[in-house]
Amino acid sequence: MAHKVIFHLPRRELGREDIEFVVEQDGKRFGTLLVSKGAIEWRPTNKVYRRKLSWTKFDQLMRTIGLRV
Repeated sequence: MAHKVIFHLPRRELGREDIEFVVEQDGKRFGTLLVSKGAIEWRPTNKVYRRKLSWTKFDQLMRTIGLRV
């Protein structure tokens, strides 16, 4: 199950404007990952809500359940 990731970078220092990563699976949009100075957010396709983690919480999550590589 390969994913295709497309991203758009803002033309200024990362701050209020997020970096957006569009993730596709089997040629269809799977979701969008939004990265900002304050947090990381996941927006699933066809959903109104986003899931948000602070960088501290993201670090804790990755250390707890992320696979070591």
